[in-house]
Amino acid sequence: MAEKTEDETGTGTTTATAVDPEGQTAVAPDEQTAERPEEAAAKDHAEPAEASSGTGQGAAAVVSAALGVVSLTGGWPGTVAGARETLVGQLRTAADASVATQIQEVYGDAWNTTALWAGLFALAALITGVVVLVRPAFGAPGRTARAPWIPSVAWAGVTLGVIGLLLAVLKYTGVLLGLPAAS
Repeated sequence: MAEKTEDETGTGTTTATAVDPEGQTAVAPDEQTAERPEEAAAKDHAEPAEASSGTGQGAAAVVSAALGVVSLTGGWPGTVAGARETLVGQLRTAADASVATQIQEVYGDAWNTTALWAGLFALAALITGVVVLVRPAFGAPGRTARAPWIPSVAWAGVTLGVIGLLLAVLKYTGVLLGLPAAS
């Protein structure tokens, strides 16, 4: 025999009950193992042990974007390395050297060093962003859920990395803002 019961939410559920020959109603086996509402609520609020919140991927995406910005604006290491190259160029250049040699030694090497550091930051931004974007392909099957902003920020890091790398190469080769000719 089956009987229909109403639960707290108002949805009707059907449970099977058995009637023994003496006329007493026995509880169905599935009702014997049912959880109490308090136990069910406690399980609902418990976090899964192996679920990842995507914090690492989100942090890596933000780092990628930040490295891309640093590659475009210069950075402390690039500035310090450029200043060091300027000092080394001043020390190496003889007082009677030609103007072209002085420009190259004092300013050209510093310019190239700054471009090199910007390129390194851009490359780091590019690699970090690509790793964040392809990470779900190498994760656990069925675990591709992550916050929707993570790929967007990673794409921003990749884009800034590509732009920074392009500008660094153009700057290093002298195509963009090359040294003035000493004629």
